[in-house]
Amino acid sequence: MTVSSLIYGLCAVTSAVCAGLLLAAYRIERYRLLLWSGLCFLGLAANNMILLLDKVVLPDIDLSALRLFVALIAMSILLYGLIWDTES
Repeated sequence: MTVSSLIYGLCAVTSAVCAGLLLAAYRIERYRLLLWSGLCFLGLAANNMILLLDKVVLPDIDLSALRLFVALIAMSILLYGLIWDTES
């Protein structure tokens, strides 16, 4: 196991833990910014898992377009929540 694969894995785990904590806080507080942030971190965790697959597990297959698409979707979810969603 290389240091880079360990770091990619730790980044994925960290993003998943953040997503879990944010979504758990949303279940308690019902503050929608927590929902959008949790969904964004869920997408970032998926992005980090794809990075791990791309660089370590399947180095011969280029998954960079998929990684960028997943990151774009994750950031778009957070951007939507920050701009257009209003608390009532």
